[in-house]
Amino acid sequence: MKHIRLSFARAFLALSMAALVLAACGGGNEGGSAAPEGSSAASGGGSAAAGGGKKTEFLFWTPFSGADGAFMKDIVEKYNASQDSYKINFVIQPSGEYYKQLDVALSAGKESPDLAIMHVDQIPTYASKGQLQPMDGIAAQAGMAKSDYVEAPVEYSTIEDQWYGIPLDIHPLVMYYNKDLFEAAGVTAPPTNRAEFEDAAKKLTDEGKGQYGYVVPTLWPQQFIFPTLVWQNGGELWDGTDVAYNSPEAVEMVAWLRGLIDEGISPANVQQDGENTLFLQGKNAIQFNGPWMKSQFDEAGLNYGIAPVPQIGKAKQAVYAGSHSFVIPKNTTDESVLAGIGDFLKYVASNSLAWAESGQALASKPMLDSAEFKALPQSSVADSFAYVQFAPNVLNWGTIIEPVWGEINNALLGKKDPQKALDEAVAKSRQAMGK
Repeated sequence: MKHIRLSFARAFLALSMAALVLAACGGGNEGGSAAPEGSSAASGGGSAAAGGGKKTEFLFWTPFSGADGAFMKDIVEKYNASQDSYKINFVIQPSGEYYKQLDVALSAGKESPDLAIMHVDQIPTYASKGQLQPMDGIAAQAGMAKSDYVEAPVEYSTIEDQWYGIPLDIHPLVMYYNKDLFEAAGVTAPPTNRAEFEDAAKKLTDEGKGQYGYVVPTLWPQQFIFPTLVWQNGGELWDGTDVAYNSPEAVEMVAWLRGLIDEGISPANVQQDGENTLFLQGKNAIQFNGPWMKSQFDEAGLNYGIAPVPQIGKAKQAVYAGSHSFVIPKNTTDESVLAGIGDFLKYVASNSLAWAESGQALASKPMLDSAEFKALPQSSVADSFAYVQFAPNVLNWGTIIEPVWGEINNALLGKKDPQKALDEAVAKSRQAMGK
């Protein structure tokens, strides 16, 4: 695929978007924190090649510092117990600090992970800095192929014909709905298009009960909702050379969201996580959010369903997604360690059901096709994989798009007209690009 390269005066890595996505993946939803006792990070060691019959050890970093960290830990522990050649030292770094910690480790070359999890939209930036190594050879030696995985993240992480990230999952925006409220309102199925959504949302709204059909978030997770609606409506965030999110297609979608507030389908002035609080209370019938919310809703005992986001826009079905991928830093050179990494990734490709149980939809086709995965309630998330889209493949995209979120907030709070808000967002983004 075409990879766009921008040269800015600033050489810093944009972490804004990554931090927000990490907040989604970690903010209360991705388990553990410090380096575990006995790990190479805790003991001050790095990769340890086998000698005298000892296992080859390697260090694996993840940002899963919330509930789903336990699911990845389970996979690692089962792998370690499944064979006698390799031992993974599993370390969870705090999600909000993950890329800062990774930058320090990769730059210093000491205490650097041998294997790491990276969000797919960060891979082009790290690859362009020469900090990742292609995984084609390791995958081939382990008996893995690109065709074993969902196409979208593989294509995104293939840069100049070299494959830099083996995907673990895809986490698109999904629709959660309260089955009890649907039944009481006579809504028999989750909506699939704008007309059905608007009709259902009106039926599900009961002002007397303080119940809303769909609560419009003014902050997170607009980072997933806004791009989804723009693409569905035929617009783009990036036109190939410049930001494009003040287009008529984008403005129409922000105005549509504001209209739901004006019609009373959603309350006004929703604060951060307000839509989720109301969903947990049974006062919000529909919520757009990520697969990472599943464990929270399970713990709350909600009678909920999961379905693909309806096609609200007029042009096509599309949905914004993220993806966790396995990457190997450039300075991982020990052949025994690389062989162990390949062995582990091969294991994950067919033994990652525990990760799916955290709420994620897996990227491995054999796992997606398995009866065990299809029996999970979130298996419907995979229905959207054919039309998922990731963030534009533009270096420092997080910094470029950052002004949009504040301006969307202004528009949804009624402080600015949608066109004015997005025009100002574009002006600020262009300033960030030095235009």
